[in-house]
Amino acid sequence: MICIEGETTDELLSTTDYTCCNDYRDNIIAFCHETRNMSRAKQISPQNIAGRRIRALREGRGWSQEKLGVAIGIDESSARARISRYELGVHEPPLPTVRLIANALNAPVAHLYCDDDSTAELLLKLHSLDGKVREVQIRKFLAALA
Repeated sequence: MICIEGETTDELLSTTDYTCCNDYRDNIIAFCHETRNMSRAKQISPQNIAGRRIRALREGRGWSQEKLGVAIGIDESSARARISRYELGVHEPPLPTVRLIANALNAPVAHLYCDDDSTAELLLKLHSLDGKVREVQIRKFLAALA
């Protein structure tokens, strides 16, 4: 709403609505602040694959966003916000950061980007095995597929 000399109009300006206070200065109403109409703004959803997987692994370990951020070397004052943005898909973490997150959560990088839940679980389970045992299991699995 726009307040003009004490009267309101329903004229909308893009996605911003203005709220006025009743301070008059030279017969002009001062606009105190603006508010966003969130129904038309882009809503953020946790639908990105890497973000969902990071969140699931982090919560599975009982870690806070801040603990994960500090574990990968982010300053404590901004760790929670950065991890939150990665999980929500607001920002896509660069590959070196993804590697740090994967290492901190003891998961392969491929798990974080795998769009199939079953395959992602398989990757995670294989990663948890000892190197020689993992190699034997992979060979058995590939032989069974042939």
